[in-house]
Amino acid sequence: MNEDKPSIVVIIAAGMGSRLTTEDSLPKPLMQVNGRALILRVLDRFYEAGVTEAVIVTGHRADEIESGVSDAQPQTRVRFVRNPNYKMSNGLSVLAAKSAVGNRNFFLSMADHIFESSLISGLKDAPLPDDGLVLAVDRKLDAIYDEDDATKVKTADGKIVEIHKELTEFDAVDTGLFLCTPALFDRISEAAGARDNGDCSLSDGVKAMSLSGTAIVHDIGNGKWQDVDTPGAIDHAARLF
Repeated sequence: MNEDKPSIVVIIAAGMGSRLTTEDSLPKPLMQVNGRALILRVLDRFYEAGVTEAVIVTGHRADEIESGVSDAQPQTRVRFVRNPNYKMSNGLSVLAAKSAVGNRNFFLSMADHIFESSLISGLKDAPLPDDGLVLAVDRKLDAIYDEDDATKVKTADGKIVEIHKELTEFDAVDTGLFLCTPALFDRISEAAGARDNGDCSLSDGVKAMSLSGTAIVHDIGNGKWQDVDTPGAIDHAARLF
């Protein structure tokens, strides 16, 4: 097992956010829940958990997102990198952070998933396989908001067997929060290189690790989180947090 505890998080904020359409003209990561922008909530929670450095990957409306974060002066030290292929799958946004992260272990989070800092602290203490990753999962399936849109996970003996939005048999849901070794970059790069268009999702990289038994899960128990992907999810998150 890998014992190095990360102090850096990669936050993916590059997507189009097309499902979240409101009268607000802000890009999705800057939309607010109870007066605080989504991406700033993510930074706040990681800072509370002792993570002092963040790499934010931008793409769609990058200038606005970068200015919005910088103007808020978060306590976390932030570096921005851009994914020119942001219209493709999110694995390429993860890959864009490779140089900034280097050979360090790192947390990985989505800009539109909010959660309690206890989820990060619990994940930090989870055993991290060599050249592997740990995914924080929610097994409270009867409490998932908009389960149809959630990324489903099938597990066995604490390891990921399958991960996809369209799974019909699953026992957990992906919270969008990972603890990773740099091997994830290699798996995504390999998967992208095997395709004519060079596209690759994060789930593709996770699947590649699952084949070698190095993709494991960490149950968040009673921890709270929410993927904010629709106007209804904003309302639900406002009640939850």
